[in-house]
Amino acid sequence: MTFLVPFDGSYLAEAALLRAAEYGEALDEDVIALTVVPDDEAYAIDVGWYEDGEDDPFGVPYVAGKLHEGVTDIAPQAAFRYERIDRSAPAAIAARIKSIAAEVRPAVVFLGTDNVGEIAEPVTSVAGGVAEDPTYDVHVVRYYAPPSVPAVRLEEGSYTDE
Repeated sequence: MTFLVPFDGSYLAEAALLRAAEYGEALDEDVIALTVVPDDEAYAIDVGWYEDGEDDPFGVPYVAGKLHEGVTDIAPQAAFRYERIDRSAPAAIAARIKSIAAEVRPAVVFLGTDNVGEIAEPVTSVAGGVAEDPTYDVHVVRYYAPPSVPAVRLEEGSYTDE
């Protein structure tokens, strides 16, 4: 089983990664942090991935490297993957996440978002596009610090197939 976490470095994406890492450790499962980076300097500046005038020139690998550092700080055991896309539209980002999810086949996608409950299908929501796929469960993380996940223990006979 694999847990997939779309990761953009935002507060709630960090929370989702932390939660996935806790569940991954408790259940001995792999965690993949997936970053989708549009090749768009203005977008990267707008979301705080890049500052105009940085010593290093803008580039997708540079931005992905910075986000990878954030993943490593939160969940050093998580695998990191990044994907470059041309368009910065939420629908394009969601489509790439869904495409990677179809390839990875995660059991659960951990989404850090505060607007999943409002999804009728808002145009501005990456989470809505990802959450609609019925091939995986979705764990929505809406705030950063709930109690840590205790080790999961299944006692014999506590679940039945009947």
